[in-house]
Amino acid sequence: MNNNCFGNDKLFGHNNLKTSSSPFRHHNVVTSKKIKELNKAEIDLSEFTPDRIRNFCIIAHIDHGKSTLADYLLKETGTITPEILKDNAQFLDRLQVERERGITVKAQSCAMFYEYKGVRYLLNLIDTPGHVDFNYEVSRSMGACDGCLLLVDSGQGIQAQTLANYFLALEQDLTIIPVITKIDQQTSQPEIVEKEMIKILGCEKEEILKVSAKSGLNCNQILPAVIERVPPPKPLKTSTEKSETPNALKALIFDSWYDEYFGVVSLVYISQGVVEVGDFVYSANNVKSTSKPTKYQVSKLGILNPDQVPVDKLYQGQVGYLICGMKSTKEAQIGDTLYLSDTSIEPLPGFKQARPMVYAGIYPLDSKDFEKLRDVIDKLLLTDRSVTIEKETSAALGTGFRCGFLGLLHMDVFKQRLSQEYTVETIITAPTVTYKVILPNTGKRTSHNTVESEKVLFIDNPNDFPEETEGMEVFEPIANCNIMTPREYVGSIMSLCQERRGVQVNLEYFSEERVSMQYKIPLNEMIYDFFDKLKSATKGYATLDYEEAGYEKSDVVKLTVMLNKDPVDALSYIVHESKAYFKAREVVSKLRKLISRQMFEVSIQCAIGTKVIASEKLKAFRKNVTAKCYGGDITRKRKLLEKQKEGKKKMKQLGSVQVPQEAFTLLFAEGDIDEGDYDD
Repeated sequence: MNNNCFGNDKLFGHNNLKTSSSPFRHHNVVTSKKIKELNKAEIDLSEFTPDRIRNFCIIAHIDHGKSTLADYLLKETGTITPEILKDNAQFLDRLQVERERGITVKAQSCAMFYEYKGVRYLLNLIDTPGHVDFNYEVSRSMGACDGCLLLVDSGQGIQAQTLANYFLALEQDLTIIPVITKIDQQTSQPEIVEKEMIKILGCEKEEILKVSAKSGLNCNQILPAVIERVPPPKPLKTSTEKSETPNALKALIFDSWYDEYFGVVSLVYISQGVVEVGDFVYSANNVKSTSKPTKYQVSKLGILNPDQVPVDKLYQGQVGYLICGMKSTKEAQIGDTLYLSDTSIEPLPGFKQARPMVYAGIYPLDSKDFEKLRDVIDKLLLTDRSVTIEKETSAALGTGFRCGFLGLLHMDVFKQRLSQEYTVETIITAPTVTYKVILPNTGKRTSHNTVESEKVLFIDNPNDFPEETEGMEVFEPIANCNIMTPREYVGSIMSLCQERRGVQVNLEYFSEERVSMQYKIPLNEMIYDFFDKLKSATKGYATLDYEEAGYEKSDVVKLTVMLNKDPVDALSYIVHESKAYFKAREVVSKLRKLISRQMFEVSIQCAIGTKVIASEKLKAFRKNVTAKCYGGDITRKRKLLEKQKEGKKKMKQLGSVQVPQEAFTLLFAEGDIDEGDYDD
């Protein structure tokens, strides 16, 4: 799946982007001199050579104090004033969903100026998310950094995502500065956490900083440690390609967002060379994919301090924003390399593409809002490139999109941003994962007189799941899970993992109180409520990190929901055979409460192939046709009842049952449905 699967900007609404008011729309007309005048540079960055630049990020498990520490650093460097912080705690968390949930969803960058031992430095800070679902944001941010602050809560110790981020930083060859946070809290145990870090992370005791970002205790040690320990940006190795222009510009795009007037704004890291306002640049990805590549003119350059501050030039090792007239998601690819049009270069390695782990259908609550939904998703893709989309149509829900997400929280945040930032109400179908299906060799001859070989299918939509045939093999995705927990909850976690068909791989005691448990669990068992159940079983103390571990053969089946024997395509599920009956009973009992009564009897069934495994009946509205019969022969009453029965039978043959859109919303929600949840 591609982020923009349509391949047509008109279809996806790019012509509607409000760029007409930009003075840089026709870059061939506007001269470089005129553009520089319009840019109005406020800062000269030429004095900040690579040896006076430090690029670093803050990484940690969720809720270990990243945003609070970022606030302190912004205040310490004079980037923002204490008065602004009073009303805007977690200053870099700009999205409404971030402030409501108290988590970081989108990595945010900020340039800071700091004087140390008489030398002025340019510090580029990136605050990253802590939840496993947003690991892609963390890995991209590290591509523009040379070091990182690894935070560990003094009350919670090393958590699952702490280790995941630590190994990610090692892979990127970043200098790691270990920091223990929240040392002034009553539950703080800095000595115990320090021993954990020395044992697990292999760091020296002298390297560990102990701070409290909220009170500012010992925080004055952080920026000097960053300047002394984090290396300056390294020059790129000399290319062996003879055709490459020496010291030519190489700008790495590691983030982007949508501006109402200027279109796409790219956040770039200058790996080599210099870029100036008015320069003409090529996109390496665009040159590779098209015979007539687009030449862009740089209309605006600047740094985020924390708001946009225009500059004339960006130099090697610096991070800033760049606007060059890009107007579609296809043009601003994350990991792409920008270079001057009169040079020849080898593109930078870029980033490994994020692979979705959870898929769901997104449909507008009102089918009339499809065009609006399409335009809104296009804009959101600029700020969240890990989402994949594909257009699909459902008989029950209308036209919508099949979207791939990195996890359930990622999907929930995406839906919340749709409703809050763009006021689009949507229905999200039940999440599913990608299954691998191998269809056997049929022995049939093809048109080329060759024997038809076995087929390998990857299915992420239950409606595409093939009918069971002899020799067909189905493989489901498996996740390697690392669970960190206090030892008193080990038994509860074991029971939960066994219930979800998990297989224990390892159990290791990091200390007297903390245990690391490794399990292999089918991904389909984790995407609904595994994390919630884990938190409930451990009173919120356990943490989870997971990654894909390939496919394993499994006995999974497709559940089809039928209303009066007509399949409902939006209500198909792929489940393990051992849990099929329980899932079927749950679905039919929910539907019985949600579907309105009709003038005829409604049969609600759940089937595997042709075999019905669960059924409910919704009784018809029925008039008392014998009300006027006060006596006489019983055959008169029987005749009236038989006539009514025949009429109901005819109605059932001709009538159709529609599931209301609101009922789908309740059905796809977790938990039980009460009779009062939905009124006809």
